Amino acid sequence: MLRTLLLSLGTLIIILSCVWGSMALWFQLPWPPAGRIGLIVVWGGAALGILWLIWTGAVGLGLTGYALLFALLMVWWGSLEPSHERQWADDLARITQGDINGQQATLHNVRNFHWRSVDDYDVRWETRRYDLGTLRSVDLITSQWGMPGIAHILVSFGFDDGEFITFTVEIRRERDESFSAIGGFFKQFELDVLASDERDAVRVRTNVRGEEAHLYRVEMPEPAMRDLFVAYVEEANRLAAQPRFYHTVTANCTIIVYNMMEQIVDGLPIDVRLLLSAYLPSYVKDVGGLVDRPLEALKDRGNFTERARQAEDDEDFSQVIRRGVPGWESIP
Repeated sequence: MLRTLLLSLGTLIIILSCVWGSMALWFQLPWPPAGRIGLIVVWGGAALGILWLIWTGAVGLGLTGYALLFALLMVWWGSLEPSHERQWADDLARITQGDINGQQATLHNVRNFHWRSVDDYDVRWETRRYDLGTLRSVDLITSQWGMPGIAHILVSFGFDDGEFITFTVEIRRERDESFSAIGGFFKQFELDVLASDERDAVRVRTNVRGEEAHLYRVEMPEPAMRDLFVAYVEEANRLAAQPRFYHTVTANCTIIVYNMMEQIVDGLPIDVRLLLSAYLPSYVKDVGGLVDRPLEALKDRGNFTERARQAEDDEDFSQVIRRGVPGWESIP
């Protein structure tokens, strides 16, 4: 019985690692689909052959053979490095960088595209300057596209003059790529920290991609707002200097923000809502970061999807989407 149990455990480990290896080969081999499928079939056949050896008595030979095969796979996997030199999609062609000198912040590569459709847009990259002494608000924006429990997270910073700048952590897609949560486990994408004009960052989601968006006014002292802004700039600068892979669980749009906030606010708990990002507003409310209203009321009144679609290119776009949002009652 003990021998059977150990063989069963070994079989399970080989099967799971074989499936992982097959996924890695599928997402990372730069070959046509037929070539990738062919190698995966060979890889799976080798694993089945090794399992046959193990169950027919050649345990040592089988385990040694699989260990060597898997070691070769891991050497190849370890050779895959993130890069800034790929054929990027236009809207992710650059990474924002910034300089902070006292209260003055200068941001380079701020995206300010004018979107007419997914494939029709005006490309605009700008340098912008901000006085952090006039930073007055932070808003959490969630944007959902139909995947249960998952939302993209954006953070908007507002200034005395009514200007808003939005930071977002993105997968850095190449021209022929689309988002894949599974691919995000297998080094398919790099990370991009991007600052955008709020009309760009929001309109492309609500008005072009048809996503549903909510805005929540974040309650935090102004020094903490400044620290979070600076944290975004520092994270973007690190990423511009050293590329990094996106990971669906450990390096995504929510975890990166959590890691920055953890440096500012002591004792932030780890919570499953950091992974199920559509529930992040609930987490932020529980740690005292949202206006003191029931969460459902905040979500309902913070749904600005239709207002954004009606506003289109309105110069007062940022004010329009905040009308009626708790914490923004001063906007008529």
